[in-house]
Amino acid sequence: MSDEKSKFLLSENDLPKQWYNIRADMPVADTPVLNPQTKEPITAEFLNVLFPMSLIEQEMSKERYIDIPEEVREIYKLWRPTPLKRARRLEKALGTPAHIYYKDEGASISGSHKGNTAVAQAFYNKIDGTKSLTTETGAGQWGSALAVACNFFDMDLEVFMVKSSYHHKPYRRIIIESFNAAIYPSPSDQSEYGKQYLKEHPDSPGSLGIAISEAVETAVKSNGKKKYSLGSVLNHVLLHQSVIGQECLKQMEMADEYPDVVIGCVGGGSNFGGVAFPFLHQNLTEGHTTRLVAVEPTATPTLTKGLYAFDYGDTAKMAPILKMFTLGHDFIPAPIHAGGLRYHGMAPQICMLYEAGYIEAVAVPQPATFAAAMQFAQAEGIIPAPESAHAIRAAIDEALDAKEKGEARVILFNLSGHGLLDLAAYDSYLRGEVGDSTFEITKDEIRKNLPKVDVM
Repeated sequence: MSDEKSKFLLSENDLPKQWYNIRADMPVADTPVLNPQTKEPITAEFLNVLFPMSLIEQEMSKERYIDIPEEVREIYKLWRPTPLKRARRLEKALGTPAHIYYKDEGASISGSHKGNTAVAQAFYNKIDGTKSLTTETGAGQWGSALAVACNFFDMDLEVFMVKSSYHHKPYRRIIIESFNAAIYPSPSDQSEYGKQYLKEHPDSPGSLGIAISEAVETAVKSNGKKKYSLGSVLNHVLLHQSVIGQECLKQMEMADEYPDVVIGCVGGGSNFGGVAFPFLHQNLTEGHTTRLVAVEPTATPTLTKGLYAFDYGDTAKMAPILKMFTLGHDFIPAPIHAGGLRYHGMAPQICMLYEAGYIEAVAVPQPATFAAAMQFAQAEGIIPAPESAHAIRAAIDEALDAKEKGEARVILFNLSGHGLLDLAAYDSYLRGEVGDSTFEITKDEIRKNLPKVDVM
């Protein structure tokens, strides 16, 4: 093993024992979460239809640190701590004085960061007596991770996978089925909402908003036999992902460097929050000034073009109403290859911080994103997930900016998953079939599509 690799190597003893909760340090006031039926602040009783009380307590908690159960840590040890690597060959290819580091969450058992919350959510549902879960998935990374976790805890799972990804990424479907979960292309004929949507839009590519609606409906109509599990957006999900950033803090200290900028892709916000929030904690409490950059596709420019407003989390208006940057719950994104980023909204905590100027956001087009992915793969030997490629694009742009300005900048990005099951997307790119898919909706058009929600 090279000296450099050993410098960043953590042992099982370094695995975090607690999750970090950004709500304890939020520099701006919380926005309320509303009941979609009454428009009043949501109650734990309403949420308990969807989630176990233990996760609801985490969702509402303002404790800075929450203990990770030993049963969860033991499963984490199957892949955590994950590697931190310095991209020296990419630095050389770019001719940049910047130092580029990446956290390799693709080293997990399901190939992405999603297992960090999947295992936790399955555990808490299990001890609460839940027998079966429902969920949605975009590119299939979340569905795969939750299928593995439910298998570990002997629970049933139903997955509604966005139809465009269901057909483009068949191997994720096979993984999900291999762990004894049921999976349906959404919109599907497995829910009343899905049937209605198919009747009106038979050729729809689907969206995460639609898939969420189907999964929520299935849980609600089960009379308590099933709970719903969400892979992003909510506080307890971002909380579980904080193991990423906490490990990075230790590893950067071992590297004897500290990042000037931390970068992650955003769809709902979980992997960005996971890597960025522990560094934001350092900014807020230790006087650091690390820039935190969220990267989204131009096809779904939620932060960069959306409106900051109250909106439903799903298309059928059954999920809680959140104040977030949104493109409108009826928005159907272009069927880009980064299926995990095709969501109309964003995690409320990320939205609050972006609105207040504590984090930055950029949108990048699909062709440039794939070009960055290929440059990274050819330099570092890892084919990234199309979602992660957005972070790579921004990291390369930062490195080139540092080159132009002659700055020895330290850049850290989260490689949230590998792309070994996304090769059809790369085939399309290599054949010249990947288009721009730039979304040009105006804020006035978005405003027309948003519901009027009165905060009580």
